[in-house]
Amino acid sequence: MADQQAAEHSTTGAYVESGKEFNRDTRYITTRITADGQDGYPVEPGRYRLVAARACPWANRAIIVRRLLGLEDVLSMGLTGPTHDKRSWTFDLDPGGIDPVLGIERLQQAYFARDPEYPRGITVPAIVDIPTGAVVTNNYPQITLDLSTEWTAYQREGAPDLYPEALRAEIDEVADLVFRDVNNGVYRCGFAGSQEAYDRAYDRLFARLDWLEERLRNQRYLVGDTITEADVRLFTTLARFDAVYHGHFKCNRNKLDEMPVLWAYARDLFQTPGFGDTIDFEQIKRHYYVVHTDINPTQIVPKGPDLTGWTTAHGRESLGGRPFGDGTPPGPVAPGEVVPAGHSAPGFDTTL
Repeated sequence: MADQQAAEHSTTGAYVESGKEFNRDTRYITTRITADGQDGYPVEPGRYRLVAARACPWANRAIIVRRLLGLEDVLSMGLTGPTHDKRSWTFDLDPGGIDPVLGIERLQQAYFARDPEYPRGITVPAIVDIPTGAVVTNNYPQITLDLSTEWTAYQREGAPDLYPEALRAEIDEVADLVFRDVNNGVYRCGFAGSQEAYDRAYDRLFARLDWLEERLRNQRYLVGDTITEADVRLFTTLARFDAVYHGHFKCNRNKLDEMPVLWAYARDLFQTPGFGDTIDFEQIKRHYYVVHTDINPTQIVPKGPDLTGWTTAHGRESLGGRPFGDGTPPGPVAPGEVVPAGHSAPGFDTTL
């Protein structure tokens, strides 16, 4: 158990501790990659590599934003496997288990290249400086904001404005509520160390989901009439809700498909290029059910749930809204980044 707890803590900051309430370690590497290079890391095409895991909701945000903004040709991406050991996420999806650009087996090696005594979690997403092989940042909320605001010179023509200046205060406010009660709330349920801690987290989670159900009843997106950073942050949790959080984390008052507004909203985004084509349900399930052995000691991965509903009509177009604002949808998924066949909703085209 001690080794397993160390494994989970080193890569996700999460494990069950008897009698305790789950608290996420949010002390990330705060170095930023900016247009002016204020921290010593200027935006440069080809210099950096985004390391992500399709299983992880925090990393999934960066995958989505990178794709929506069309940064694939200037910011390469390495994908780890869905599971990991007590030391690190590993590149077991690549030939020989080695990332072809960084030449490493474990993401931990890039963290230690930055700081040989790095004391905290080896987390994804992380952006690595290719010339030195060292992690620049793993500060996942800032990573996506910087992709939107600091990498503008290299974004595709027609890239959407995911963080419009006039709406930033409201986006930040909504995103903070969603993080506290939903994104992190499901973990506070799943890793609660007492009945009381679980009950509190459960009540907060579903109170916030009810609030979101009402907020989205008459508006297509969370803030304004276009997709923003706030929608990206909520979507990655909703995409995992029925597959893992409902059962594995005991978030079981309702399934997502029993909350009609949120279910339609999630399907609307899933069917929007840049969202559903990044979702790998098989990797998601394998990660949670195999890695969290203190919650699921048998490591049995469930066959369900039925995913066919993700491709059904959602009817959200009737609310208006312009998904990409004055921009355009992203093009087809880049070669080598397509979700494997059979890992998404049946009948869904992952090459959109």
